[in-house]
Amino acid sequence: MNRFRAFVKKEFRHILRDRRTLLVLLGMPMAQVLIFGYAVTNEFRNANIAVLDQAHDDLSTELICKLTASGHLRLATTVDDETDIHAAFKAGAIKLAVVIPPRFATTLQREGHSTVQLLADGSEPNYASSLVAYANQMIADFQRERLAAKSSAAFFPSVNVSTRMLYNPELRSAYLFVPGVMALVLMLISAMMTSLTIAREKELGTMELLLVSPLHPLLIVVGKVTPYVLLAFVDGVLILTVGVLVFGVPIQGSLLLLLAMSVLYVLAALSLGILISTRAKTQQAAMMGSLISLMLPTVLLSDFIFPLASMPLPLQVIGNIIPARWFIAILRDVMLKGVGWGYVWQEAAILGGMSLVFLMVAMKNFKVRLE
Repeated sequence: MNRFRAFVKKEFRHILRDRRTLLVLLGMPMAQVLIFGYAVTNEFRNANIAVLDQAHDDLSTELICKLTASGHLRLATTVDDETDIHAAFKAGAIKLAVVIPPRFATTLQREGHSTVQLLADGSEPNYASSLVAYANQMIADFQRERLAAKSSAAFFPSVNVSTRMLYNPELRSAYLFVPGVMALVLMLISAMMTSLTIAREKELGTMELLLVSPLHPLLIVVGKVTPYVLLAFVDGVLILTVGVLVFGVPIQGSLLLLLAMSVLYVLAALSLGILISTRAKTQQAAMMGSLISLMLPTVLLSDFIFPLASMPLPLQVIGNIIPARWFIAILRDVMLKGVGWGYVWQEAAILGGMSLVFLMVAMKNFKVRLE
């Protein structure tokens, strides 16, 4: 029994001296609790909206103030017609638009009712439903508080709400999940498979063959990446085909642009995988690093399911350095909104910059190891 206690004591000391093990045992659970606690939520804050106020009377101004008073909805812009609303939606500047009809106050006073229209971005069905439900509640409160105070008991005007979901009228969940799953699968396959390449060389002891190779380290890294570019691209085409033929997800924009953006995203994921492989000593470490650092952030912090804008600022910063966050935005814009290059060039530039940075850092790390 004394020997057993001594053995257990030795194991405890071994764990306490191993910082990596302590990080996994103590740091990871805390990090996951914090991330899930802040990220896994359907709540929203500071959701950008646009208002088309065709009345410009005191009552319409009061309605706008009521909608934005709590801070959940933020007035991003006022527009002059519906064309500007659609342009704002395609640019990603707003998630909801409120259209107040002409002679709003006069119509309520004379006819006893008027209709306010809500336009929501249905490419994110859950988010759009939450925004519309909240706006409906605010309009109902406005009717109960403001109009009741200005009206007699015998005459109580009512504000009706007409809702229209753009880009996904039926709020089909496949419109949300197909782009997200495509980004997730391409990230895991590309990054995970390439993260094993150099790690395999180290583990099998064949690094010496690369050390005596006449190739420049950059060419070695690119050579490791090249076979996976084609394979990952084929996976992307298969996912798109299944999404369109089986789930009926449309491709409203240019298919060529969509495929080009997919190649750019694959390059970013492959570059990240190479970077992980240059830091990992074994294939197991490379795979675990890929899963932990890529899978959870891609699911939770990429605008795939949960709105990134509603998360705390530190999580938003982390989300913005995840390649999937920008690729999902491109997929939704091109597939569902039918936008062109003029609307997605910024996201494409960010993905291209990430690819370049990841490759440069990977090459530097690989060159140091060669020395």
